[in-house]
Amino acid sequence: MSHLTLLAGDGALSRVALAEAPGYTRPDGPLRSRAAYAAAHVVPKIHADNTPGRPADVDWDATLDFRRAVYAWGLGVADAMDTAQRNMGLDAAATRELISRSAEVAREEGGSVVVGVNTDHLEAEHVSVDEVIDAYKQQLHFTEEQGAGPVLMASRHLARAAESADDYRRVYREVLKSATTPVVLHWLGTAFDPILEGYFGSPDWREASAVLLEIIGEHADKIAGVKMSLLDAASEVSVRERLPEGVRMFTGDDFNYVGLIGGADVPDAAQPERDPAASRQHSDALLGAFAAITPVASAAIQALDAGDPARYLEILGPTEELSRQVFAAPTFYYKTGVAFLSWLNGHQSAFQMVGGLHSARSLPHLSRIVELANASGALERPELAAVRWHGMLRVNGIDVPGVIS
Repeated sequence: MSHLTLLAGDGALSRVALAEAPGYTRPDGPLRSRAAYAAAHVVPKIHADNTPGRPADVDWDATLDFRRAVYAWGLGVADAMDTAQRNMGLDAAATRELISRSAEVAREEGGSVVVGVNTDHLEAEHVSVDEVIDAYKQQLHFTEEQGAGPVLMASRHLARAAESADDYRRVYREVLKSATTPVVLHWLGTAFDPILEGYFGSPDWREASAVLLEIIGEHADKIAGVKMSLLDAASEVSVRERLPEGVRMFTGDDFNYVGLIGGADVPDAAQPERDPAASRQHSDALLGAFAAITPVASAAIQALDAGDPARYLEILGPTEELSRQVFAAPTFYYKTGVAFLSWLNGHQSAFQMVGGLHSARSLPHLSRIVELANASGALERPELAAVRWHGMLRVNGIDVPGVIS
């Protein structure tokens, strides 16, 4: 029997049995019972100078092949968002090229793609509210020209410039007015980006959500949905139950997605109290975690499509502990875990990231990811994952007896 060698925080080594590949099958078409997007990462060129502060030099073949793999499992792709290292290594020029190339791949594959719209091409950190509006519009119109669905991401520039909730109302009003296709709004919590403290006018999610819902209510015909990434299931359910008809809730909660996506269809899943009279009884998905566990996520939603909530919970439930490890504090370094799993699963030839971010997690942290991925069926090619992980340990001076060769 093959084994995995694991590394603890105190340097101790242990071994666990290497699980077999789960053998999930691809769907015949898009998933039906839930809209599901994997927020995808980017793969750098191995030989390029992707060190901190340098412009991103992307391996476009590997990056786009990863998106094709997501489409093959029936999920959509959410691109050029925080998982792709927006504001953490992916510069403005690379972002524009990623959006253009990703939209083209979506057309070729018949997949659904949404992409991030932000203000991060502005060179100055501190700008006026009017400049925020203009910057949003520039990226929005570029995205619409590429044929991708826009996700209006939370803006660091707006967080700095806004003096009250009225500034948020004004910015979103003006930007949404100029949209020619429905957009998804994105509320990103401070665990992902501390600069966004007080977004929508208050650090209290109840007050901030009232502003968000007011914006949505005034522009419901321009809004396809809202992605909440507060890592707080109760706040998401509270907002979800008050959304206008036709506006989806896309969970961005990488800690609690099993119950939020399952909703009323999966009563055995851990989830906050819901109003049984509310028209919204589940969330759809737009998750960085789904880039790390795409086949598992697909298999779970296929089970919902087949009317088998118990199977959904059996498949997806064990992945939540893995996701909590990937997204552990400091949460904004979760991209390292996503890229690490991509490498273990054979989607890229080296464990490297733009901006040198592959160094952002410790070996024991990565070891725990290996252990939980093995336990939850997230290793697509277990033998390859074992070879790569053990090789990484050896490169770092750790003797791995009886390794798989």
